[in-house]
Amino acid sequence: MRIVLGFLSGVIGMLAGWFGLAFLVVALAGPGPDGGTAMGAFFNIGPFGAVVGFGIGVWLFVKFGLVARRVVAAPAPVPSVEPARAPSVGSTADAPAKGRISRPFAIAVVVIVGGLAWWGWYELIRSPYLTHGDMTLALQFRLPAGMAAPADPKDVQIILDEGGQTWPALLNENGWLGHQDGRAVILAPVSMSYKAWHRTITLSMPGAPAQSWTLNLSYDPDPTPGYTAWLPSSSAADAIELNYWLTADR
Repeated sequence: MRIVLGFLSGVIGMLAGWFGLAFLVVALAGPGPDGGTAMGAFFNIGPFGAVVGFGIGVWLFVKFGLVARRVVAAPAPVPSVEPARAPSVGSTADAPAKGRISRPFAIAVVVIVGGLAWWGWYELIRSPYLTHGDMTLALQFRLPAGMAAPADPKDVQIILDEGGQTWPALLNENGWLGHQDGRAVILAPVSMSYKAWHRTITLSMPGAPAQSWTLNLSYDPDPTPGYTAWLPSSSAADAIELNYWLTADR
């Protein structure tokens, strides 16, 4: 049991050292172009932190995971005939201290390892990807009457947030702008890939403050039969409105 807990403590330290050193390098140097610095920090520099972290984890187990316990020996038997000039023997004697595993330390190690194992199982086995595969979210933004659309689609930024994972929408330069009842409508598809309890769409463009919408979709949604009703970004009379149509790859 000591060997197992010592090894698990080292593994926890290894992971903490690996990710900690990599994140420190990225925080100081930045992610770099196309994430090159972040990749190098994780795969080239992180392993050095893992080696140091493993050693620190084992040291912490030896330092705090093992506590001394003194064992009191049983009373020494008294002989029926005491030999002459026999040395006096005490009724009790302290045995050398023996180490035992610290219960709080062991519980902490088991809880951390259990949490990491659950996270790994969730990410790798019970994948967070959608049951229907990558899904396409066709978005339509209807601008208020009198508001002109930007002249260049590059000025429009649309972001989908899936529980912390963000994806940009890519506008088709030849078909990104339409009209309905004399109002400009911005058209943009975005891929949806993850199961998430909370999804939001954010629209940013010149001439209007950034606006967002919370999508009424389930954790693992099914395709919608068509476009939803128009959803205003706020209660203002001239708010930008959104509707969407969710389709599946399979």
